[in-house]
Amino acid sequence: HPSESGFTTDVLALYDWARARSGNSRILFWGHSLGTGVATNAARKLQEERGVQVDAVVLESPYTNIRDAGANIPITKIYRQFPGFEYLILDSMARAGMFFCSDENVKVLGCPLLILHAEDDGVLPPKLGRKLYETAREAYKDKSKVKFVTFPEKLGLGHDYISFNPELPGLVK
Repeated sequence: HPSESGFTTDVLALYDWARARSGNSRILFWGHSLGTGVATNAARKLQEERGVQVDAVVLESPYTNIRDAGANIPITKIYRQFPGFEYLILDSMARAGMFFCSDENVKVLGCPLLILHAEDDGVLPPKLGRKLYETAREAYKDKSKVKFVTFPEKLGLGHDYISFNPELPGLVK
């Protein structure tokens, strides 16, 4: 079964594979949506357990933690009013060992962190990306390493199309 620790272990194995073949190339973790929690988990584990910082972390359409995500995604809006919502929906992720606490992970990272969010994201509200940015910015000693870029609604990038923005390569550099 998929698990948070399994995803993290897979990313670290991929990191080791890429590092062994990349020479002096920089390696960054790029997570989108659920993958943003995986990316911050792996970056933190790499830093804490191996004493190695990934060259950078890019988070596209992120959330603070899986509980906040579940409480804020539009599809759950109708269910939030019913008794038992927190237990049945939000707590079920914790019971399954799924936390994806990016908000806690960014507090200990030291690598460059770029957070990208579209203002018209209909899956994960931009307020979650903004809150994650504020948490990281407060924790980082070098504030210049933390960046937050929003894309205006008029671009129509939503949850899935930030990677199509032609300005993205310049932002990542």
